[in-house]
This record gives sequence, C-alpha cells and structure tokens, in this order.
Amino acid sequence: MAKQARAVQTRRSIVEAAASVFDDYGYERAAISEILRRAKVTKGALYFHFASKEAIAQAIMDEQTATVDLVEDGSPLQSLVDGGQQFAFALRHDSMARAGTRLSIEGVFLGGPHPWSDWIAATARMLQLGKERGEVLPQIDPLVSAEVIVASFTGIQLISEANSGRADLRERVAQMWRHILPSIANPGVIVHIKPEGRVDLAAQARERERQEAEESEGGGDPLSGPVGADFGAIVGAAG
Repeated sequence: MAKQARAVQTRRSIVEAAASVFDDYGYERAAISEILRRAKVTKGALYFHFASKEAIAQAIMDEQTATVDLVEDGSPLQSLVDGGQQFAFALRHDSMARAGTRLSIEGVFLGGPHPWSDWIAATARMLQLGKERGEVLPQIDPLVSAEVIVASFTGIQLISEANSGRADLRERVAQMWRHILPSIANPGVIVHIKPEGRVDLAAQARERERQEAEESEGGGDPLSGPVGADFGAIVGAAG
C-alpha cells in the first residue's frame, strides 16, 4: 500500500508541476525538463505514468471540469451561478484550472474529450433541469443558451486576465449573470438568484488550509486522506 501511495503521489506531483509549467508557458513552449525540475522526479518516473507531454496535458484538461461541482438539489440556476463563481475563484488561485483553460484556449486537441464540450453539456443539463422546475423560460433551448454562457465566461475571463490578472473576475462573472438571467429566467426567480454566488469561497479556502495545517502539526500521515487533494476539494461542496 505504501508503494501504491507513493506512486499516486508521484503522479500527482507530475500533474501539478506540469500545470504550473503549462500555465506559465503554454503547451508548445512547455519543456519536459522544466516539468521534471518542478516535480522533482526522474524522467523514468514521468514516463512510467505518462507516455508523452500530450498525455500530461490531457490529464490536466480532464481535471479542469472537476474543479466545479454543479449541485442539482435546490435551484439549478443558482447552482450554475455558484459553479461559475467557483471556477472564477479557481482561476485566481489554482494553477490546474488556469493551465486547463490555457490549453483549451490554445486549441490543444489531443484526441480525448475537450473541456468545452464538458462545460457546455453540464450547463445545458442544469438549464434543462431549470426548465423542468419552472426557473428557466419554456422557449429557451438549453444547448444554445449553454453555448452562449460558456462562450461569455471564456471571453470575460480573458479580458479580466488582461486587465487585472483576473483580480476582478468574480465581479465580471456576476455582471455577466445580471445580463444573461433576464433573457433565460422566469422573472419571479431572478430576484432570488445571487449573481455573486452564495458561498464565501475565500473563507472556505482559509478553513481548508487551517485544517490541513492542524493535521500536519498533529503528525498525521499526509497520504492517509485523498492523495493530492487540490482546489477542487475546497470548492467542490460550494453549492
């Protein structure tokens, strides 16, 4: 079990190091040598887990959509808003989310599922659920609206990155929802939706860090819990 745990930790170290490299340099300029340096692993260890740089990039893009947990209980529209705010927060604080987004925008298609399709499908599912529960207007096509929402978020985060290093992204996302909601939502529902999200994500992140620090000070085995728990664990329950 200890050997298996070390292997899982090594793989996680490689993915996290690669995410920081892709975030800094993009796909084409990312060097395996730099990933090895940041991960502090041997070339043999890297190629034991991943056959190529492409495989590492695909693993990062696969993880990107796991950053957000769209909760189907309660209000589907509020869940969509909360999910967008979760991801906006992740883009400020998690290199995995930033790397996955950069790879997606750069058009790194590696034969696996592409994050755009996953985001659009998840958003369309929530909009369809909203129609069934009377939140979304009956004439709305969930797939068309989902494509508009995902495209809008993508463009907004690019502008925010250029203008403020994404410091204002969460407010920009709130503004996006204030513009989109009147077009898709039942008027009686809009007043109950919080475009800024329902959860204090920064407070959740601080609490997670506090708990991890206490576990570390208590001498707990860092591999006893989920190995390589990332930002998704912090915000996954925010709904």
